[in-house]
This record gives sequence, C-alpha cells and structure tokens, in this order.
Amino acid sequence: MDKLVYTAATGLRAHMAAQAAIANNMANASTTGFRADRVVFDRVELKGGGSQLEARSPTSEEVTDADRRAGAIQQTGRPLDVAVAGNDDWIAVQAGDGSEAYTRRGDLEVAPSGVLQTGDGFIVQGSSGPITVPPYDALSIAADGTIAIVPKGGDPRNPQALDKIKLVSTKGTDTVKGLDNLLRVRGGGTLPDNLDAKVQTGAIEGSNVNMTQALVDMIENQRSYEVQANLLKSAKDMDESGASVMRLPS
Repeated sequence: MDKLVYTAATGLRAHMAAQAAIANNMANASTTGFRADRVVFDRVELKGGGSQLEARSPTSEEVTDADRRAGAIQQTGRPLDVAVAGNDDWIAVQAGDGSEAYTRRGDLEVAPSGVLQTGDGFIVQGSSGPITVPPYDALSIAADGTIAIVPKGGDPRNPQALDKIKLVSTKGTDTVKGLDNLLRVRGGGTLPDNLDAKVQTGAIEGSNVNMTQALVDMIENQRSYEVQANLLKSAKDMDESGASVMRLPS
C-alpha cells in the first residue's frame, strides 16, 4: 500500500513540474531565441533497499532540456541583430556565475560600459574573452561573426576589425539547457570555436514554442494529473476498507 501511495505522489509531483515547464514555454512564446523547455522524469530513487520511493523535484542539471528545433527567422534590418544559421550552432556568452554558456538570442546591444551583450544581459564572448566595443560611428557584423567598426571620427571607408563572436557547435556533445535559457556542457567545460558557423545579420531567431502544441500538452498533462490524484484517492479508500475489515465489533 505504501508503494502505491509513493508512486501516486511521485506522479503528482512530476506532472506539477511538467505543468510549470509548459506554462514557462507559453510565457516565452515571443521571447527572442527561446528554445522550449522539455522535462523528462526518470529521476525516481529507491530508498531503504527498494522499500520506499522518493520523488525529487526537477533541477536544471538533471531534468530540464530544450526542444532543439530552430525558431522562425525574423528580418529586422538592425546592424546588431544576428541569427545563427546552423541549427546546432550557438553564440557563446558569459553566464551570471562567470562560466561560459551558449544562447541563440541574437538581439545584441552595446551596454553603457562598452561590452557587447544579448538582449537579456549576457556578455557575448569573442576569440579571447568578453567583447568590448569602443566608441564608434558605424558597426557591422560579417557572416562569420567578425565585428568591424568605424571609430569615432574615423574614415567610413576604412572599417577596422574588432573581434569575432565565438560561435560553437553542440553537435555530438552532451549539453543541457538551464532555467536561464542558456545551454551548458553537462558537468562543466567549454566548447571550441566552430570556424564553419555562419550568422545572418539584420535578423533574429524567434521562439520555437508551438502554442497549439503547448495547449494540447497542458490539457493532456492535466488529465494525467487527475489520474494520479484518483490513484491516491483509491489507495486511501483501500486502506480505509482494510481497516474496517480488521476492526473488532464492540
């Protein structure tokens, strides 16, 4: 009976986490470069020699991953906007903890401090570290990610190469998406430059969330949640029935 209860409770927690992931996807349906969350639930541990099940809440390192399909490309005409051409290629950025991570978000901007960052504030990595842009009159990004500028008061016919955006390939590597929408190498580490990667300037990649599918997933998940809740209720009824049979008459 205890195993039935723990199994039902594990299912309930898993479906609650899945519902949160679906809701997060729907909330980010219009977020630039967003890859839909995908949660897998295979982290159920046996305790006490297999006599008790323990359900664990999903964590970014264990159960959160991304739908790797590309989003739609949207033309903007903005010089700092880039869309990564290859579906397996990503832009290297500096995560909040200082480690290297990877994003598909290409709405770049120059911060007041001069660093090049994504629209959500992550610093873009170059060939030798974070990219810093000095004051300029014009800026362009080539198809291979090379950034060229015309310095303040410089000759517009003579742009100067500044740095190259670090583009990496995740093909054949073990990477996982975190809750901050950044991709990381599982267990730590960094990916090397992919010299064949290309970007499309004046465009950005939109979210790959399919709202119709998200709504269907939400309904299916809710129905599965109800099944688990009914299983828990059945376990309670069975326990009460067994107790009543064993009860001695007064």
